[in-house]
Amino acid sequence: MPTHIQRIGVVGSGAVGLYFGTKLALAGTEVRFLMRGDLAAVRARGSVRIIEEGRLSEFRPAGAFASPAEMGPVDLVVVALKTTSGGETRGLVGPLLGPETAVLTLQNGLGADEFLAGLFGAGRVIGGLAFMAITRTGPGEVTCFHPGKVTIGEYQGGSGPRTQALAKLIGAAGIKARIVDNLLEARWIKLVWNIPFNGLSIAEGGVSTDHICADPRLAAEVRALMLEVQRAAQGFGFRIPDEYLRRQFDVTPSMGAYQPSSLIDFLAGREVEVEAIWGEPLRRARAIGIEMPRLESLYQRLLERCQRRA
Repeated sequence: MPTHIQRIGVVGSGAVGLYFGTKLALAGTEVRFLMRGDLAAVRARGSVRIIEEGRLSEFRPAGAFASPAEMGPVDLVVVALKTTSGGETRGLVGPLLGPETAVLTLQNGLGADEFLAGLFGAGRVIGGLAFMAITRTGPGEVTCFHPGKVTIGEYQGGSGPRTQALAKLIGAAGIKARIVDNLLEARWIKLVWNIPFNGLSIAEGGVSTDHICADPRLAAEVRALMLEVQRAAQGFGFRIPDEYLRRQFDVTPSMGAYQPSSLIDFLAGREVEVEAIWGEPLRRARAIGIEMPRLESLYQRLLERCQRRA
């Protein structure tokens, strides 16, 4: 990827892809969005939009495209697809790749980096983690409840000119950006919040994060699940401080009646990323002799709920 990023293609224009791409577009980068369900509405309106702190920011004309072939090669592909869309990935991303194009994944859980490296080459892949509370609230529109930050890291480790350039670009768009040397460690750290809150919001019948925090039984379960993630991460050599667990819980009530992305997918009848967020961490922990009984129970509850809904 050239250190001067002129053109970005967003594949997966849901909440994360829309927010990330629109912020970059508003800051002056050429962004091309691959859209399906929202395409007609966005083209008719001519814009993509962010609602943040009660203010509407709108970028027009929106670069909304119906197919990767229409978009053409870009300097950076942002993959914000759900991990359940794995079978589509090669056909959606491949036409956007030039000789030096990098692939940034903003996907949840474990396994996405390895999957993309297998498809397009390890040297192209940059992993990204979005620590923010955002929800798609209309066609080509996303509402931000907590801006948070984005963490990025090279799949092959270390950092270099292209990650520095990308972090600078993200920062110029008003998103806090942090570079990490160990991408897998960063992914385990993000699971501290995702595993309990995304999971319990579905398993407990469709509850928002404020309800989970206010209920003593559920709050205790959140903390217990966080400790299991901490212990499993330690087994891989990744130390997550106790203070980090406390901060992750304490910041959540400020999001209000926030519905995590997995709950939104569940309620909308879309496939939930059960394997990437809950199944794969459980399997990896077991493979090194670490049991996670609370995660195992939550994983089974989620499988049953998703099967019943289907």
